[in-house]
Amino acid sequence: MRILIKYTSVLLGVLLFMSCTANDDSDYSALDENLKVTIPANFPEMSYNLASNPPTKNGFELGKKLFYDGNLSANGFISCGFCHEQRSAFTHHGHQFSHGINDLEGTRNAPAIQNMAFQTEFAWDGATSHLDLFPIIPITNEVEMGETLSNVLFKISSDSEYKRLFASAFENGEVNNENFLKALSQFMVMMISANSKYDKFVRNEEGGEFSALEKKGLALFESKCAHCHKTDLFTDNTFRNNGLPPYPGLNDLGRAEVSGRISDNYKFKVPSLRNVALTAPYMHDGRFGSLQSVLNFYTNGVKDSETLDLVLKQNGKLGIALNADDQEALIAFLETLTDTDYINDKRFSEY
Repeated sequence: MRILIKYTSVLLGVLLFMSCTANDDSDYSALDENLKVTIPANFPEMSYNLASNPPTKNGFELGKKLFYDGNLSANGFISCGFCHEQRSAFTHHGHQFSHGINDLEGTRNAPAIQNMAFQTEFAWDGATSHLDLFPIIPITNEVEMGETLSNVLFKISSDSEYKRLFASAFENGEVNNENFLKALSQFMVMMISANSKYDKFVRNEEGGEFSALEKKGLALFESKCAHCHKTDLFTDNTFRNNGLPPYPGLNDLGRAEVSGRISDNYKFKVPSLRNVALTAPYMHDGRFGSLQSVLNFYTNGVKDSETLDLVLKQNGKLGIALNADDQEALIAFLETLTDTDYINDKRFSEY
């Protein structure tokens, strides 16, 4: 329950503005040009309500500036982009746990930021179910950014450039919680990764020709992995116990820390596998440094428990049966999910 208690007071205040906007389908009177948000042909319906916060040019640029601004943290150095680096699909590549202010270390691996507008739950434990509220978690976490929203707003409201940007991005022009969070969402809503070799393959586009090994990997993935990593988002947005034993000294209960239910012990959000070849280390605690290690775990490392997902406990056997050839093919397929356009897209770059 500690995460639930920790964020309740913060979320209640911010939820006041959400109640007024979440179901509003009316036209939004923006001060500048709306950006076109194109849903890829092979993607499911977008979850985020664009009618309540349509991305605009100025809103997007404001969100981008905030994303890379260290003033969102207590020491003025740790920005969102510090732990979410574009070259690794906006993860903290090579770091098992996220590093924050004063070089403090967290207890979970920084997740990728991509296709956020299609998701319904955020963070490894689903501490929030709305994208607009997601930034509150790292900003207020004492070992990540260690700041308060009120103090962040105090700092940026003293900046003449921010005053100009807020005025150009929102009708009321105010530097407040609602506009601050909406600007960050506008930036993340545009961060769509959907141009990998796999995407070109399923859309029958040039550059999407699969090798025999990649086709074998796709078939194996569909039969052995797609139960949890569904659709072309490669996640079903649920929370599952995948048989990973608690990390020594942490005993992270995952979803149960938010829900308070014993039945949620050791369940974590099923991550998207897009750009997975770039996002090592893997799992919520970053314990595996390679895709090979992940597949070895699913082959012979899954541990039984009361909340273990039933898909990993069939016919009296634990895990997923994969021989060496299967693993080679699966890795070849997973590498087709790398979207080089996304990780090089200047729209999302800091400089």
